[in-house]
Amino acid sequence: MLETLIDQLLDRFPVRAGSFIVTLYGDVVAPRGGEIWMGNIIEACKTVHIGESRVRTAVSRLVSSGRIKGEKEGRKSYYRLTGVANDEFSRAARLIYRRPNVARLQGWHLVLLPHGAERDALLHRLTDLRFGMALPHLAILPDRGEPLPPLGAPHFRATTEDDLTEIARGAWGLDELAEQVDRFVDGFAELEDVRCTPQEALGLRLLLVHMFRQIALADPMLPVPLLPKGWKGPEARNLFARLYLQLSPGADAAIAKTFVNRDGPLVADPTRIARRIADLSYS
Repeated sequence: MLETLIDQLLDRFPVRAGSFIVTLYGDVVAPRGGEIWMGNIIEACKTVHIGESRVRTAVSRLVSSGRIKGEKEGRKSYYRLTGVANDEFSRAARLIYRRPNVARLQGWHLVLLPHGAERDALLHRLTDLRFGMALPHLAILPDRGEPLPPLGAPHFRATTEDDLTEIARGAWGLDELAEQVDRFVDGFAELEDVRCTPQEALGLRLLLVHMFRQIALADPMLPVPLLPKGWKGPEARNLFARLYLQLSPGADAAIAKTFVNRDGPLVADPTRIARRIADLSYS
C-alpha cells in the first residue's frame, strides 16, 4: 500500500533530479556539516525513483553552477556545499521551517528594474526574495518590517489604502499558487499516521520538503483580503509541520545509519535541529 501511495505522489508531483538533490542538501546535509558521499545522494534519490545516471548528471550540473564542489578520497567522491549555496540554503530554511512573519503590514517595498541585461539578473534575485512583478519594470513585496539586503536598484517604501487585489494576483500568479497549495494538501494528507521503514520515512520526508519548499519560497505572505477565496496556505503549513515531525524519527535513523562524509557518519548540529523541531512544533 505504501509503495502505491508513493507512486501516486510521484505521479501527482513529478520530481527533477537536480531540484531534488537541492532539497536533500537543504534538509539533510546543510545542518550536518554540508558534505555527503556520492553514494548517499544516489541512495536518497532512489527512494523517489531517480536513477543513478540522472543523479550523476544533475550533480555535475550543480558543480558547474557553483552550488556544490567535489573532492575525491580513494575511489569515493564527496560533495560539499559552497559558501554561497550554504547562505542560500540558510535563507530558504527560514521560510520552510519557521513560522511565517505575520506582523502587521506596514506598506509595500517597490523596486524599479533597469532596462537591458541588468534587469534579468536583478529579476532573478528579486524573485528569490519573493517579490512579484506589478509592471514589467516594477517589483513589489509586502513590507512587514523585515530588512532587505542591498538590491542594487532604486528601492522605495510606500503605503496605500487602495484595493491591490488584482495587482497582487497578477504580480504573483496567486491563482496558480493556490492550485499548487490545494494539490499539496490533497496529496500529502494521505500520509497522516502512515507506517513505514526508516528508509521509506526518509524518502517521504524529502518528497514532502521538496514539494512544500516550492510553495514556501513562492508565497509572498500577502494580507488575507488579497488572497484568493478558500486559500489553504495555513492548512498546508500545518500539514507540512505535522508530517515532518511524524516522519523525522525514522528519517533521522536512516541518515544516522548510512550517511557519511569524509570524516565518517554525518553529525547533526544539535542547535539547528532543535530550532527546526521547535519551530515546526509551534506552526
